[in-house]
Amino acid sequence: MARVVWTEPALKDLNEILDYIAKDSPVYAERFGIRVVESPRILEQFSRCGRIVPEFNDENIRELFYGSYRILYVIREEQCFIVAVIHGSRDILLHIEPGEWDIL
Repeated sequence: MARVVWTEPALKDLNEILDYIAKDSPVYAERFGIRVVESPRILEQFSRCGRIVPEFNDENIRELFYGSYRILYVIREEQCFIVAVIHGSRDILLHIEPGEWDIL
């Protein structure tokens, strides 16, 4: 059984998304936030269920999807580190690099 850990960069991404959504609807922002945080719980049982992120082509860098958002995670031993939450329309290579993920 894997442990799911949210990293500071991923929480920052999520908070920025929630702030943006809350400008129009605080209620929807709250619901969205709860669902995004809950969606990676499946990783506790199935850590490799997400697809390999094509931009990085590394078996240990994977992603889940929630709506239009990509939830990126890195598998290290028995832990899944959520490292980024990014809108699917954004070019991931312009916004993040795996070397920025200080997770250990």
